[in-house]
Amino acid sequence: MELRHVDAFRLAGAVIRPRVAAAAILLLIALRLVMAGLLPLSADEAYYWLWSRHLAAGYYDHPPAIAFLIRAGTLLFGDTPFGVRLFPVLLSLPASWWVWRTALMFQEPRRAALAALLFNLTLMIGVEALVATPDAPSIAFSAAYVWCLARTQNSGDARWWLAAGAAAGLGMLSKYAALFLGAGTLVWLIAEPRARVWLRSPWPYLGGLVAAVIFAPNLIWQARHHWMTFAFQFGRMAGGHLTLRYLAEFLAAQASLATPLIFLLACAGLWRASRRGQNQFLLAMLVWTGFAYFLIHALHERVQGNWPCFLYPVVAILAAGAFDGQGVTWRWLSWSAAPLACVLLLLIYAQALFEWLPLRNDPLPRLLGRGFPSIARTVAEAIQGGRFDAVLTTDYETTAWLRFYQPNVKVIQIDEPWRYPDAPAPGPLLKKRLLYLVEARRDRAGLVRQSFTGVGSPTAMRGESNSGSPLYELFPVLGPKRMMLGEMP
Repeated sequence: MELRHVDAFRLAGAVIRPRVAAAAILLLIALRLVMAGLLPLSADEAYYWLWSRHLAAGYYDHPPAIAFLIRAGTLLFGDTPFGVRLFPVLLSLPASWWVWRTALMFQEPRRAALAALLFNLTLMIGVEALVATPDAPSIAFSAAYVWCLARTQNSGDARWWLAAGAAAGLGMLSKYAALFLGAGTLVWLIAEPRARVWLRSPWPYLGGLVAAVIFAPNLIWQARHHWMTFAFQFGRMAGGHLTLRYLAEFLAAQASLATPLIFLLACAGLWRASRRGQNQFLLAMLVWTGFAYFLIHALHERVQGNWPCFLYPVVAILAAGAFDGQGVTWRWLSWSAAPLACVLLLLIYAQALFEWLPLRNDPLPRLLGRGFPSIARTVAEAIQGGRFDAVLTTDYETTAWLRFYQPNVKVIQIDEPWRYPDAPAPGPLLKKRLLYLVEARRDRAGLVRQSFTGVGSPTAMRGESNSGSPLYELFPVLGPKRMMLGEMP
C-alpha cells in the first residue's frame, strides 16, 4: 500500500493518541513554567505586578483578575518573574482540559485530543498563556464558557446556563472581550432553529444574572471612577477613515499567531461548521461574531494581534475538525500542522532566551526590557548615595520596571494619574533633589520643564544587553512650580 492511500487522520492518530497528546500538553506547560522563571518581565507584566501591590476591583486599563493571580503567585514565590507568571501559566491546564472536553462533544476522542494539542501549539497560546497579562485568564474562562455552552446544547440540561453565566462573569473580570462570546451566543440562539427554544426559557437570562452578579464589583468600581475603563476600552471602537491597510495586517497576524497550517485548518473547519443544523454551528457563530467585529475594526484602525486570543479555544477545535484525508495535499497539510507549529514555537522560545538569531530589529529585547535592570541599578545607586531623593517618570513602562527591579526607590509618576487612582501623592518629596528617567524616544522633558523651575542637561546611558538596549536619559530636576503634582505607585 502506498502512503498516499493512507488516511491522514489515521496516520496522525497513530502519532497523536490521547495519552501521547496529554503528555505533550503537560510537557508544553512545563516548558512554559521554565520560561516563566527565565525570561525577564515585559513592561506590561511589571505594570500588572504594580496593580497586585494595590488590589482593587478595577483598574484603568482592564478588570482586576490578573492582579489577583499575580498577587497569589508572588505570595508563594516572591516578587520574581516566576511568581508573577505562575498562576497565569497554570491556568492553561484547566483551559486545555475544557478544550478537550468540548471537542469530545463534537468529535471522536482522537480529534478531541488533537484539538487540545493544537490549542497549546499555537503561538498565540504559547505566548499569551506564558506571560502575566489579562489574556491568560480571559483565554481560560472563555474555554470554560464554551464548554458549558456545549454541555447545554448536547445535554439539554438548562442548569448549564448557570455555569455558563459563572464562566462569563469570570471572563468579564478578566477582560471585556468576553462580551463578544455573549454576542455570539445570542446570534446562535437566533440563527439556529433548534436553539431558539431557549429564548422562551428563563435559564439563559438567569445565567446572564449570574454573570452580572460576579461582574458587579467591577461595575461598582467603574461607577466610582467615572467609568474610566469602559471609556478607554470602548473608545477604541470609534473608527477612523476607511482603509485596507490594517485588514491585511490583521489577517497576517492571525495566520502567524495560529501558525499557518493550523490557521488554514481552522478556516476550513469554520467553513464546514457554518451550515445551520450542525452541532458545530454553535462554535462557528462564536467565532464569526468576534471576527466580524475585528474585521470591521481593521477597516478603520489597527487590531492588536492578541485581541482575538479568547477565540482560540474554539479555533483549535475547528482546526481539529478539519483534519481529515480528503485529497493528498490536504492530508499532508493536516499531518504537518502540529510539527510545524511545534518547531515555530520552540524557535520563538529559543530566540527569547538566547537571542541566537542576530536580528536587526528584533522586538524581543525591547519588549522584555533586557537592559533595564542595569539602568535601574544605576538610578538606585544615585539615590542610595544621597545625591538624589526620588525619580520622576512620564510613562507607565519605565514606572513599572523601575518599581519592580528597585522597589526601594521612590518613584513619582507625573502625567498619568488616572492609571494610579489610589496611589499616594508625593507631597514634600517634590521639593527635594529629583531625577527624571525616560527612554530617549519617549522624552518628555518639555513637560517636566513646565512643572519644575530647574531641569538640567541629560546624561545618556544604555543598559547591559547582548543585543543592545534602548537609550535612556537622566535629567536632574529641582523646584516644583506646584505641589499638586504626580502619584507614587
